[in-house]
Amino acid sequence: MSGLLALLDDVAAIAKVAATSVDDIAAAAAKAGGKTAGVVIDDAAVTPKYVQGFAPARELPIIWKIARGSFFNKLVLLLPVAMLLANFAPWAITPLLMLGGAYLCFEGAEKVFHSLFPHASHEIDADMSVADPAHLEEEKVRGAIKTDFILSAEIMTISLAAIEAPNVWMQAATLAVVGTAVTIAVYGAVGVIVKMDDIGLYLARNAGLGAVRAFGRGLVKFMPRLLLLLSIIGTAAMLWVGGSIIEHGLHAFHVAEPGHTIQALAEGAAAAFGQGAGVVKWLVTAALDGVFGLVLGLVLIPLATQVLGPLLAALRGKKAGGH
Repeated sequence: MSGLLALLDDVAAIAKVAATSVDDIAAAAAKAGGKTAGVVIDDAAVTPKYVQGFAPARELPIIWKIARGSFFNKLVLLLPVAMLLANFAPWAITPLLMLGGAYLCFEGAEKVFHSLFPHASHEIDADMSVADPAHLEEEKVRGAIKTDFILSAEIMTISLAAIEAPNVWMQAATLAVVGTAVTIAVYGAVGVIVKMDDIGLYLARNAGLGAVRAFGRGLVKFMPRLLLLLSIIGTAAMLWVGGSIIEHGLHAFHVAEPGHTIQALAEGAAAAFGQGAGVVKWLVTAALDGVFGLVLGLVLIPLATQVLGPLLAALRGKKAGGH
């Protein structure tokens, strides 16, 4: 009997430790996930464009395909690499973060540049020339998963840098929780967004009350504005997050600027306010990080399009020629 009681005590102790570990993982995941907010917003803002032009019945299946690819990106491809980096090459995390931040600045600046100087899109022309809808869908899904891989790599790297775990197993579990939660949140939100116009159309046609039908019509009219707003927010988030990552990376390498100047300006603006000083400081810091990200991204556009792009195309051509 005493042996059974001792066993039950041991089981209770293990259960208590496990429960504490779960709480610790959840808390660490929430903290790490909060650091990725800007990239998550951009991910949610970018994805709806991949279902534009398809029949409503195909929208959710396409999103589910992209979501499955995102789970695979985060949990199968990126999680093991992140753990190897954290435990065998931690020095590489900051440079990789900065590389991802530079990409975000480039993407955000390119969107701003194209909005100010619009031109015909070769991608749209190519899409219009595809006669097979199933083939077009597969092409769109592959393109979305490639984009997701880049954003997922940034999410996982940012999360990894923010995780404070006592051992590798809790670190891996926390990172897996972050990756899973972010993917569910992003693609769940995208699913709701892309179906809102269908919901509004249904209400406008079938609701019994006039007020509900009017709400449905308003919802249909509002959705294009919402998608535009999401695009603007996503671009701003890319520039803010990208600029902030580069700034903190430079600080880690003992380069004071532009972080010192941004901090000084934010503190100066906050000093002019009372109770809202903290909010003002955050807003000014985010805005200046975004401006820095935009300037850096504009500098990177010619480098990417005139140097790196042709170089990669030449390398691909050589590989193709070699085969």
